[in-house]
Amino acid sequence: MNFALWICTGLLAVVALAGGVTKTFVPKEKLAAAPGGGWTADAGAGFVRTLGVLELLAAAGLILPAALDIAPVLVPVTAICWVLLMIGAMITHGRRGESTAVLLNLFYLALAAFVAWGRIGPEPFTG
Repeated sequence: MNFALWICTGLLAVVALAGGVTKTFVPKEKLAAAPGGGWTADAGAGFVRTLGVLELLAAAGLILPAALDIAPVLVPVTAICWVLLMIGAMITHGRRGESTAVLLNLFYLALAAFVAWGRIGPEPFTG
């Protein structure tokens, strides 16, 4: 189970890192023109960058606390925060009629919920 949790955590961290880098460093106009990025046309540049920074922090918070054994409780906390972020993403994409994006966000939400449940319950980082 620990191995499955690490795989899910790693996948979420890669997704968060990719999304964070894109939202933080790619101009909003370019994001709005990209597939799945149409929602950014309706959002302020500061909001998009803030989401990007939050995603970068999520990538770090999913991996570093456990890998460095410094406050590993932050891993399930970060996973819970990711669940909340995905709920917001699902609402945003749902309002725009982007069902594929909603399903992808639901998948990420399920992974994050699994990580949170697993690290709080059966496989915590305590030893």
